[in-house]
Amino acid sequence: MARQYFGTDGVRGRVGQFPITPDFALRLGFAAGETLVAHARAQGLSRDGERPAVLIGKDTRISGYMLEAALESGFAAAGVDVMLCGPLPTPAVAYLTRALRLAAGVVISASHNPYDDNGIKFFAAGGYKLPDAVEEEIESRLNAPMGCRDSAQLGKARRIDDAAGRYIEFCKSTFPNDLDLRGLKLVVDCAHGAAYSVAPKVFHELGAEVVAVAASPDGLNINAGVGATRPKFLQEQVVQHQADLGIALDGDADRLMMVDGSGRLFDGDELLYVIARNRQGLAGLVGTLMSNLGFEQALGRLGVGFARAKVGDRYVLELMQEKSWPLGGENSGHIICLDRHTTGDGIVAALQVLAALRTRGETLAQASADLAMFPQKLINVKFAKAFDWRADAGIQAASAQAEAILNGKGRVLLRPSGTEPLLRVMVEGEDETLVLAQAEAIAAAVRAAAARA
Repeated sequence: MARQYFGTDGVRGRVGQFPITPDFALRLGFAAGETLVAHARAQGLSRDGERPAVLIGKDTRISGYMLEAALESGFAAAGVDVMLCGPLPTPAVAYLTRALRLAAGVVISASHNPYDDNGIKFFAAGGYKLPDAVEEEIESRLNAPMGCRDSAQLGKARRIDDAAGRYIEFCKSTFPNDLDLRGLKLVVDCAHGAAYSVAPKVFHELGAEVVAVAASPDGLNINAGVGATRPKFLQEQVVQHQADLGIALDGDADRLMMVDGSGRLFDGDELLYVIARNRQGLAGLVGTLMSNLGFEQALGRLGVGFARAKVGDRYVLELMQEKSWPLGGENSGHIICLDRHTTGDGIVAALQVLAALRTRGETLAQASADLAMFPQKLINVKFAKAFDWRADAGIQAASAQAEAILNGKGRVLLRPSGTEPLLRVMVEGEDETLVLAQAEAIAAAVRAAAARA
Protein backbone atom coordinates (compact mmCIF):
# COMPACT_ATOMS: atom_id res chain seq x y z
CA MET A 1 0.00 0.00 0.00
CA ALA A 2 1.36 3.43 -0.94
CA ARG A 3 1.57 5.63 2.15
CA GLN A 4 -0.40 8.84 1.73
CA TYR A 5 0.42 10.69 4.95
CA PHE A 6 3.29 8.98 6.77
CA GLY A 7 6.84 9.69 5.63
CA THR A 8 10.10 8.32 7.01
CA ASP A 9 9.46 10.00 10.36
CA GLY A 10 5.70 10.25 10.83
CA VAL A 11 3.43 12.92 9.38
CA ARG A 12 5.14 16.26 8.81
CA GLY A 13 4.51 19.58 7.07
CA ARG A 14 3.85 23.31 7.36
CA VAL A 15 1.51 24.26 10.18
CA GLY A 16 -1.91 25.31 8.89
CA GLN A 17 -1.44 23.46 5.62
CA PHE A 18 -2.81 19.95 5.20
CA PRO A 19 -2.07 17.61 6.90
CA ILE A 20 -0.69 19.66 9.83
CA THR A 21 -4.08 21.10 10.73
CA PRO A 22 -6.22 20.65 13.86
CA ASP A 23 -8.98 18.78 12.02
CA PHE A 24 -6.52 16.27 10.56
CA ALA A 25 -4.81 15.82 13.95
CA LEU A 26 -8.23 15.11 15.48
CA ARG A 27 -8.96 12.44 12.87
CA LEU A 28 -5.42 11.05 13.17
CA GLY A 29 -5.84 10.70 16.93
CA PHE A 30 -9.11 8.85 16.46
CA ALA A 31 -7.75 6.55 13.71
CA ALA A 32 -4.60 5.82 15.71
CA GLY A 33 -6.70 5.21 18.81
CA GLU A 34 -8.97 2.73 17.03
CA THR A 35 -5.92 0.92 15.64
CA LEU A 36 -4.06 0.87 18.94
CA VAL A 37 -7.11 -0.40 20.85
CA ALA A 38 -7.26 -3.39 18.51
CA HIS A 39 -3.52 -4.04 18.76
CA ALA A 40 -3.43 -3.61 22.55
CA ARG A 41 -6.15 -6.21 22.97
CA ALA A 42 -4.51 -8.58 20.47
CA GLN A 43 -1.23 -8.32 22.40
CA GLY A 44 -2.88 -8.69 25.81
CA LEU A 45 -2.00 -5.12 26.85
CA SER A 46 -5.63 -4.41 27.66
CA ARG A 47 -8.81 -6.45 28.09
CA ASP A 48 -12.44 -5.78 27.28
CA GLY A 49 -13.68 -3.04 29.57
CA GLU A 50 -10.20 -1.56 30.01
CA ARG A 51 -8.95 1.45 28.14
CA PRO A 52 -5.47 1.39 26.64
CA ALA A 53 -3.36 4.48 27.28
CA VAL A 54 -0.99 6.56 25.17
CA LEU A 55 1.56 9.21 26.06
CA ILE A 56 1.74 12.51 24.16
CA GLY A 57 4.93 14.57 24.28
CA LYS A 58 6.03 17.55 22.21
CA ASP A 59 8.84 19.96 21.54
CA THR A 60 8.63 23.70 22.15
CA ARG A 61 6.89 24.91 18.96
CA ILE A 62 3.91 27.16 19.57
CA SER A 63 1.77 24.92 17.35
CA GLY A 64 2.30 22.03 19.75
CA TYR A 65 -0.49 23.29 22.01
CA MET A 66 -3.02 23.16 19.17
CA LEU A 67 -1.98 19.75 17.88
CA GLU A 68 -1.77 18.27 21.37
CA ALA A 69 -5.35 19.29 22.14
CA ALA A 70 -6.63 17.91 18.84
CA LEU A 71 -4.84 14.58 19.24
CA GLU A 72 -6.04 14.29 22.83
CA SER A 73 -9.66 14.73 21.69
CA GLY A 74 -9.27 12.17 18.93
CA PHE A 75 -7.81 9.56 21.25
CA ALA A 76 -10.48 10.19 23.88
CA ALA A 77 -13.22 9.79 21.27
CA ALA A 78 -11.71 6.39 20.38
CA GLY A 79 -11.79 5.28 24.01
CA VAL A 80 -8.07 5.74 24.72
CA ASP A 81 -6.69 7.35 27.88
CA VAL A 82 -4.09 10.05 27.31
CA MET A 83 -1.09 10.95 29.44
CA LEU A 84 0.47 14.36 28.77
CA CYS A 85 4.10 15.09 29.59
CA GLY A 86 4.57 18.48 27.93
CA PRO A 87 7.87 19.40 26.23
CA LEU A 88 10.24 16.42 26.38
CA PRO A 89 12.74 14.93 23.91
CA THR A 90 11.49 12.36 21.42
CA PRO A 91 13.62 9.60 23.05
CA ALA A 92 12.10 10.49 26.42
CA VAL A 93 8.65 9.68 25.06
CA ALA A 94 9.99 6.37 23.73
CA TYR A 95 11.47 5.55 27.15
CA LEU A 96 8.35 6.51 29.12
CA THR A 97 6.08 4.59 26.74
CA ARG A 98 8.07 1.46 27.51
CA ALA A 99 8.57 2.16 31.22
CA LEU A 100 4.89 2.89 31.86
CA ARG A 101 3.72 -0.11 29.80
CA LEU A 102 1.58 2.05 27.51
CA ALA A 103 -0.02 1.09 24.22
CA ALA A 104 1.87 3.78 22.30
CA GLY A 105 3.73 7.06 22.51
CA VAL A 106 3.11 10.12 20.35
CA VAL A 107 5.57 12.94 19.69
CA ILE A 108 4.54 16.31 18.25
CA SER A 109 7.70 17.61 16.63
CA ALA A 110 9.34 18.50 13.33
CA SER A 111 12.79 17.73 14.76
CA HIS A 112 15.39 20.08 13.22
CA ASN A 113 12.92 22.01 11.03
CA PRO A 114 11.94 25.65 11.73
CA TYR A 115 9.13 26.54 14.12
CA ASP A 116 6.42 26.92 11.45
CA ASP A 117 6.74 23.24 10.54
CA ASN A 118 5.49 20.48 12.79
CA GLY A 119 4.87 16.76 12.74
CA ILE A 120 3.34 13.79 14.52
CA LYS A 121 5.15 10.49 15.00
CA PHE A 122 4.41 7.35 16.96
CA PHE A 123 6.21 4.79 19.10
CA ALA A 124 4.89 1.29 19.68
CA ALA A 125 4.43 -0.21 23.14
CA GLY A 126 8.06 -1.36 23.44
CA GLY A 127 9.47 2.09 22.72
CA TYR A 128 10.40 1.37 19.09
CA LYS A 129 9.21 3.34 16.06
CA LEU A 130 5.77 2.19 14.92
CA PRO A 131 6.10 -0.52 12.22
CA ASP A 132 5.17 0.40 8.66
CA ALA A 133 2.26 -2.05 8.70
CA VAL A 134 0.65 -0.34 11.68
CA GLU A 135 1.13 3.11 10.13
CA GLU A 136 -0.57 1.79 6.99
CA GLU A 137 -3.46 0.46 9.07
CA ILE A 138 -3.87 3.89 10.68
CA GLU A 139 -3.88 5.46 7.21
CA SER A 140 -6.62 3.10 6.05
CA ARG A 141 -8.78 4.10 9.02
CA LEU A 142 -8.27 7.78 8.23
CA ASN A 143 -10.36 7.32 5.11
CA ALA A 144 -13.36 6.11 7.13
CA PRO A 145 -15.80 8.51 8.82
CA MET A 146 -14.79 9.53 12.33
CA GLY A 147 -16.99 8.23 15.10
CA CYS A 148 -17.15 8.51 18.88
CA ARG A 149 -17.46 6.00 21.69
CA ASP A 150 -20.38 6.05 24.10
CA SER A 151 -19.88 8.45 26.99
CA ALA A 152 -19.01 5.69 29.45
CA GLN A 153 -16.26 4.42 27.12
CA LEU A 154 -14.55 7.73 26.36
CA GLY A 155 -10.91 8.15 27.26
CA LYS A 156 -9.62 10.36 30.05
CA ALA A 157 -6.54 12.62 30.15
CA ARG A 158 -4.04 13.48 32.89
CA ARG A 159 -0.60 15.02 33.17
CA ILE A 160 2.52 13.15 34.33
CA ASP A 161 4.23 15.46 36.78
CA ASP A 162 7.47 13.49 37.17
CA ALA A 163 8.13 12.71 33.49
CA ALA A 164 11.25 14.88 33.20
CA GLY A 165 12.74 13.49 36.41
CA ARG A 166 12.18 9.91 35.29
CA TYR A 167 13.94 10.57 31.99
CA ILE A 168 16.88 12.36 33.63
CA GLU A 169 17.47 9.36 35.88
CA PHE A 170 17.21 7.01 32.90
CA CYS A 171 19.84 8.98 30.96
CA LYS A 172 22.20 8.96 33.93
CA SER A 173 21.76 5.19 34.26
CA THR A 174 23.29 4.69 30.79
CA PHE A 175 26.61 6.19 31.98
CA PRO A 176 29.07 3.82 33.76
CA ASN A 177 28.67 3.85 37.54
CA ASP A 178 32.42 4.01 38.11
CA LEU A 179 32.85 7.18 36.04
CA ASP A 180 31.80 10.80 36.42
CA LEU A 181 32.21 14.10 34.60
CA ARG A 182 33.96 16.05 37.35
CA GLY A 183 36.51 18.52 36.04
CA LEU A 184 34.83 18.89 32.64
CA LYS A 185 33.33 22.16 31.48
CA LEU A 186 30.59 21.52 28.92
CA VAL A 187 28.58 23.89 26.76
CA VAL A 188 25.19 22.31 26.06
CA ASP A 189 23.23 23.78 23.12
CA CYS A 190 19.58 22.81 23.57
CA ALA A 191 18.39 24.41 20.29
CA HIS A 192 15.62 26.16 22.25
CA GLY A 193 13.97 22.77 21.93
CA ALA A 194 12.55 19.84 23.86
CA ALA A 195 15.69 19.16 25.93
CA TYR A 196 16.05 22.68 27.33
CA SER A 197 15.00 21.67 30.85
CA VAL A 198 16.52 18.17 31.02
CA ALA A 199 19.82 18.00 29.11
CA PRO A 200 21.78 20.50 31.28
CA LYS A 201 20.61 18.68 34.42
CA VAL A 202 21.79 15.28 33.18
CA PHE A 203 25.37 16.46 32.62
CA HIS A 204 25.41 18.62 35.75
CA GLU A 205 24.20 15.79 37.98
CA LEU A 206 27.02 13.59 36.62
CA GLY A 207 29.53 16.18 37.85
CA ALA A 208 30.21 18.49 34.90
CA GLU A 209 30.25 22.26 34.98
CA VAL A 210 27.51 23.08 32.48
CA VAL A 211 26.96 26.23 30.46
CA ALA A 212 23.47 25.90 28.97
CA VAL A 213 22.88 27.90 25.79
CA ALA A 214 19.86 28.17 23.47
CA ALA A 215 17.78 27.01 26.44
CA SER A 216 15.11 29.73 26.48
CA PRO A 217 12.34 28.60 24.12
CA ASP A 218 9.56 31.05 23.24
CA GLY A 219 7.63 28.88 20.78
CA LEU A 220 9.18 30.57 17.76
CA ASN A 221 12.95 30.25 18.20
CA ILE A 222 13.42 26.46 18.05
CA ASN A 223 16.45 25.59 15.84
CA ALA A 224 16.81 29.27 14.88
CA GLY A 225 20.55 29.53 14.15
CA VAL A 226 21.35 27.06 16.91
CA GLY A 227 21.43 23.33 17.62
CA ALA A 228 22.90 20.29 15.87
CA THR A 229 21.99 21.56 12.40
CA ARG A 230 23.57 25.00 13.03
CA PRO A 231 26.75 23.98 14.88
CA LYS A 232 28.67 27.22 14.22
CA PHE A 233 26.89 28.75 17.21
CA LEU A 234 28.16 25.99 19.50
CA GLN A 235 31.68 26.26 18.10
CA GLU A 236 31.72 29.96 18.97
CA GLN A 237 30.27 29.35 22.44
CA VAL A 238 32.81 26.65 23.33
CA VAL A 239 35.71 28.93 22.45
CA GLN A 240 34.12 31.93 24.17
CA HIS A 241 33.51 30.02 27.42
CA GLN A 242 36.87 28.20 27.22
CA ALA A 243 35.04 24.91 27.66
CA ASP A 244 36.45 21.42 27.25
CA LEU A 245 33.64 20.21 25.00
CA GLY A 246 30.37 21.30 23.45
CA ILE A 247 27.22 19.24 22.93
CA ALA A 248 24.59 20.29 20.37
CA LEU A 249 21.14 18.71 20.22
CA ASP A 250 18.38 19.42 17.73
CA GLY A 251 14.80 20.50 18.40
CA ASP A 252 13.60 17.12 19.64
CA ALA A 253 17.02 16.02 20.97
CA ASP A 254 17.37 12.80 18.99
CA ARG A 255 20.52 13.90 17.14
CA LEU A 256 23.94 15.01 18.34
CA MET A 257 26.97 16.98 17.22
CA MET A 258 29.99 17.69 19.44
CA VAL A 259 32.76 20.29 19.49
CA ASP A 260 36.15 20.08 21.21
CA GLY A 261 37.91 22.85 23.11
CA SER A 262 39.52 24.22 19.96
CA GLY A 263 36.15 24.67 18.28
CA ARG A 264 36.52 21.69 15.94
CA LEU A 265 33.24 20.05 14.98
CA PHE A 266 32.70 16.26 15.13
CA ASP A 267 29.77 14.79 13.18
CA GLY A 268 27.79 11.60 13.65
CA ASP A 269 30.25 9.34 11.83
CA GLU A 270 33.15 10.59 13.93
CA LEU A 271 31.22 10.22 17.20
CA LEU A 272 30.10 6.71 16.24
CA TYR A 273 33.73 5.82 15.60
CA VAL A 274 34.73 7.03 19.08
CA ILE A 275 31.98 4.91 20.65
CA ALA A 276 32.76 1.85 18.50
CA ARG A 277 36.48 2.05 19.29
CA ASN A 278 35.62 1.80 22.99
CA ARG A 279 33.34 -1.25 22.59
CA GLN A 280 35.30 -4.44 23.02
CA GLY A 281 34.22 -7.25 20.72
CA LEU A 282 31.82 -5.14 18.67
CA ALA A 283 30.81 -7.33 15.73
CA GLY A 284 29.41 -4.64 13.48
CA LEU A 285 27.85 -1.24 13.08
CA VAL A 286 25.09 0.04 10.81
CA GLY A 287 25.47 3.29 8.90
CA THR A 288 23.60 4.72 5.93
CA LEU A 289 24.13 5.54 2.29
CA MET A 290 25.46 8.91 3.50
CA SER A 291 28.09 7.46 5.85
CA ASN A 292 31.62 8.53 4.95
CA LEU A 293 33.89 6.09 3.10
CA GLY A 294 36.73 6.99 5.46
CA PHE A 295 34.52 5.96 8.38
CA GLU A 296 33.80 2.60 6.77
CA GLN A 297 37.50 2.00 6.12
CA ALA A 298 38.49 2.95 9.68
CA LEU A 299 35.94 0.51 11.11
CA GLY A 300 37.46 -2.19 8.92
CA ARG A 301 40.87 -1.52 10.48
CA LEU A 302 39.24 -2.05 13.89
CA GLY A 303 37.81 -5.37 12.71
CA VAL A 304 34.26 -4.02 13.00
CA GLY A 305 31.75 -5.02 10.32
CA PHE A 306 29.77 -2.34 8.51
CA ALA A 307 26.47 -2.28 6.62
CA ARG A 308 24.60 0.58 4.98
CA ALA A 309 20.88 1.16 5.45
CA LYS A 310 18.65 3.62 3.66
CA VAL A 311 18.80 7.14 5.09
CA GLY A 312 16.51 7.46 8.10
CA ASP A 313 16.95 6.25 11.66
CA ARG A 314 14.04 3.80 11.35
CA TYR A 315 15.88 1.98 8.54
CA VAL A 316 19.12 1.99 10.54
CA LEU A 317 17.23 0.44 13.45
CA GLU A 318 15.63 -2.22 11.26
CA LEU A 319 19.03 -3.33 9.90
CA MET A 320 20.56 -3.26 13.40
CA GLN A 321 17.83 -5.59 14.63
CA GLU A 322 18.23 -7.83 11.58
CA LYS A 323 21.97 -8.20 12.21
CA SER A 324 21.75 -8.13 16.03
CA TRP A 325 24.27 -5.28 16.13
CA PRO A 326 23.93 -2.85 19.06
CA LEU A 327 25.35 0.29 17.44
CA GLY A 328 24.33 2.35 14.43
CA GLY A 329 23.53 5.80 13.19
CA GLU A 330 23.86 8.57 10.65
CA ASN A 331 26.44 11.24 9.96
CA SER A 332 23.66 13.77 10.64
CA GLY A 333 23.95 12.84 14.31
CA HIS A 334 21.25 10.22 14.86
CA ILE A 335 23.07 7.65 16.99
CA ILE A 336 21.34 4.51 18.25
CA CYS A 337 22.83 2.47 21.09
CA LEU A 338 20.42 -0.45 21.33
CA ASP A 339 22.12 -1.74 24.44
CA ARG A 340 21.14 1.53 26.11
CA HIS A 341 17.89 2.65 24.46
CA THR A 342 15.35 1.62 21.82
CA THR A 343 15.80 4.71 19.65
CA GLY A 344 18.27 7.45 18.76
CA ASP A 345 18.95 9.71 21.72
CA GLY A 346 21.26 12.73 21.60
CA ILE A 347 21.83 12.86 25.35
CA VAL A 348 22.48 9.12 25.70
CA ALA A 349 24.81 9.18 22.68
CA ALA A 350 26.76 12.10 24.16
CA LEU A 351 27.15 10.13 27.38
CA GLN A 352 28.56 7.16 25.43
CA VAL A 353 31.13 9.45 23.78
CA LEU A 354 32.03 10.99 27.14
CA ALA A 355 32.34 7.53 28.71
CA ALA A 356 34.79 6.51 25.97
CA LEU A 357 36.88 9.65 26.53
CA ARG A 358 36.90 9.21 30.32
CA THR A 359 37.73 5.52 30.12
CA ARG A 360 40.73 6.09 27.84
CA GLY A 361 41.79 9.49 29.16
CA GLU A 362 41.66 10.96 25.66
CA THR A 363 40.38 14.04 23.92
CA LEU A 364 37.96 13.82 20.99
CA ALA A 365 40.81 14.54 18.58
CA GLN A 366 42.94 11.76 20.07
CA ALA A 367 40.06 9.27 20.10
CA SER A 368 39.37 9.87 16.40
CA ALA A 369 42.97 10.32 15.20
CA ASP A 370 42.91 7.08 13.18
CA LEU A 371 39.80 8.20 11.27
CA ALA A 372 40.60 9.93 7.97
CA MET A 373 37.36 11.30 6.57
CA PHE A 374 36.90 11.66 2.82
CA PRO A 375 35.91 15.12 1.56
CA GLN A 376 32.14 15.11 1.15
CA LYS A 377 29.87 17.80 -0.28
CA LEU A 378 26.11 17.84 0.25
CA ILE A 379 23.93 20.32 -1.63
CA ASN A 380 20.16 20.57 -1.07
CA VAL A 381 18.13 21.62 -4.12
CA LYS A 382 14.45 22.53 -3.82
CA PHE A 383 12.02 20.92 -6.25
CA ALA A 384 8.29 20.41 -6.67
CA LYS A 385 6.91 17.13 -5.34
CA ALA A 386 5.69 16.10 -8.79
CA PHE A 387 9.15 16.53 -10.32
CA ASP A 388 10.52 13.17 -11.58
CA TRP A 389 14.25 13.81 -11.22
CA ARG A 390 15.14 10.18 -11.96
CA ALA A 391 13.80 10.47 -15.50
CA ASP A 392 15.66 13.69 -16.38
CA ALA A 393 18.40 13.08 -18.94
CA GLY A 394 20.42 16.14 -17.86
CA ILE A 395 20.61 15.00 -14.24
CA GLN A 396 21.54 11.45 -15.22
CA ALA A 397 24.26 12.72 -17.59
CA ALA A 398 25.76 14.99 -14.92
CA SER A 399 25.79 12.12 -12.41
CA ALA A 400 27.38 9.70 -14.86
CA GLN A 401 30.05 12.25 -15.77
CA ALA A 402 30.87 12.83 -12.08
CA GLU A 403 31.25 9.09 -11.46
CA ALA A 404 33.55 8.81 -14.46
CA ILE A 405 35.72 11.68 -13.23
CA LEU A 406 35.94 10.20 -9.72
CA ASN A 407 37.13 6.98 -11.39
CA GLY A 408 36.19 4.58 -8.62
CA LYS A 409 37.71 6.77 -5.88
CA GLY A 410 34.47 8.24 -4.64
CA ARG A 411 30.68 8.12 -4.69
CA VAL A 412 27.72 10.04 -6.09
CA LEU A 413 24.38 9.83 -4.29
CA LEU A 414 21.12 11.58 -5.14
CA ARG A 415 18.14 11.12 -2.87
CA PRO A 416 14.97 13.04 -2.01
CA SER A 417 14.52 14.23 1.55
CA GLY A 418 11.97 12.26 3.53
CA THR A 419 10.74 15.38 5.32
CA GLU A 420 11.18 18.35 2.95
CA PRO A 421 10.75 19.06 -0.82
CA LEU A 422 14.49 18.78 -1.42
CA LEU A 423 16.75 16.64 -3.56
CA ARG A 424 19.99 15.99 -1.70
CA VAL A 425 23.05 15.85 -3.95
CA MET A 426 26.06 14.21 -2.30
CA VAL A 427 29.51 13.68 -3.83
CA GLU A 428 32.39 12.11 -1.93
CA GLY A 429 35.96 11.27 -2.90
CA GLU A 430 39.65 11.53 -2.15
CA ASP A 431 40.18 14.80 -4.06
CA GLU A 432 38.28 17.69 -2.45
CA THR A 433 38.55 19.93 -5.54
CA LEU A 434 36.94 17.27 -7.73
CA VAL A 435 34.27 16.58 -5.12
CA LEU A 436 33.22 20.22 -4.85
CA ALA A 437 33.22 20.76 -8.62
CA GLN A 438 31.16 17.66 -9.40
CA ALA A 439 28.64 18.34 -6.62
CA GLU A 440 28.07 21.83 -7.99
CA ALA A 441 27.75 20.49 -11.55
CA ILE A 442 25.08 17.95 -10.56
CA ALA A 443 23.24 20.51 -8.42
CA ALA A 444 23.20 22.91 -11.37
CA ALA A 445 21.70 20.19 -13.56
CA VAL A 446 19.01 19.53 -10.92
CA ARG A 447 18.15 23.26 -10.67
CA ALA A 448 17.89 23.53 -14.44
CA ALA A 449 15.66 20.46 -14.66
CA ALA A 450 13.44 21.67 -11.80
CA ALA A 451 13.04 25.03 -13.55
CA ARG A 452 11.90 23.27 -16.74
CA ALA A 453 9.43 21.04 -14.94
